[in-house]
Amino acid sequence: MGFIKTTNSIDLGDTPIENIFIDVYMPIANGTFVKVYLLAYKYACDRDMKENANNINIAKNLDIPLSDVLAAWDFWENKKIIKKIPLSTENEWDYSIEFFNLKQLYIDNNYKSLQTLNQEDSEPTSYTCSTRELIEANKVPEIKQMFIEINKIINRSLVPNEKMQILEWFHQYNIDPPLVIKAYNYCRYKKNVRNVKYVAGVIRNWYDQNITTVEQLQEHLANQGERYSLYDRVFKAMGFMYREPSEVEMKIMDKWLDSHQFTIDVILKACENCSKTSNPNINYIDSILSDWHKKGIAKVEDIDAEKEKQKEQKKEPLPISSSKTQQKIKTKFHLSESRGSRYDAKELEELLLNRSKNKQ
Repeated sequence: MGFIKTTNSIDLGDTPIENIFIDVYMPIANGTFVKVYLLAYKYACDRDMKENANNINIAKNLDIPLSDVLAAWDFWENKKIIKKIPLSTENEWDYSIEFFNLKQLYIDNNYKSLQTLNQEDSEPTSYTCSTRELIEANKVPEIKQMFIEINKIINRSLVPNEKMQILEWFHQYNIDPPLVIKAYNYCRYKKNVRNVKYVAGVIRNWYDQNITTVEQLQEHLANQGERYSLYDRVFKAMGFMYREPSEVEMKIMDKWLDSHQFTIDVILKACENCSKTSNPNINYIDSILSDWHKKGIAKVEDIDAEKEKQKEQKKEPLPISSSKTQQKIKTKFHLSESRGSRYDAKELEELLLNRSKNKQ
């Protein structure tokens, strides 16, 4: 597979985008923010457009609300790659955008700071994983398992250079193997990307937001309403600490939310039943939730009420049918009518007296 660029017979113009933006900043932003940045950057490079372009034009050309454009600039300003220059004190949205040179930012933030540190301290300021360290790291069960899980996520084996980059993340960002697994699965699920540089950009962004553990990531994603956090919580409740959900398993969990309209509390309540089976799996939980859906259970309180109802049903005695239990089974001795049934009590008494007199 390769990528080939053809040439045009007519020059329609180009907009140069720095690779740093594509490699580092684009992976951490949603599509709308990226489109706003690129279109405005095109205007900035075009002499005819940059004087008349504004946020309203961007919103119209992209067919998005003006609020999305303003939110995009807030996001990029927070990442410190643009600067808003107010033009009017009356309208909050009326301002110009200054794009920073990303190459210069990289030099200022990395190269110059490294020079300063090297002057102050002779010890090395960065870590580079060696082949020997990679071999030793593969002997650690937790790291070995991490590589196995990543191989499953990206559907191929990691090459040694990728493994060495991953090990370098541990020193650079002070993270643990479980977070690396989550990062790969997050990139695979969100963007269908398996590139190690893309994953590095995501981890770097998490690190900037003080996210260095799986628990902090779960809280962050839950606050953003990310469905990925649900998958993670369900699998953790089922006892899967390292295994990531497959696409089929994610579709089943999507059904619980979209079709059955269950809350996370109800889903986690179903996961409590995993302790009753030696081999918990997603289909087992799905059967429980499907049964609850048929019974109209929608809240945790409904689950408790259903359990009480089942207990009461077990306590109730079985109904006794008098016509069946009292009916006697007839044999051949009951087919003919007995003599006693032809006399009443008085006649039987007289009959017995007469017999006793005859015997005397």
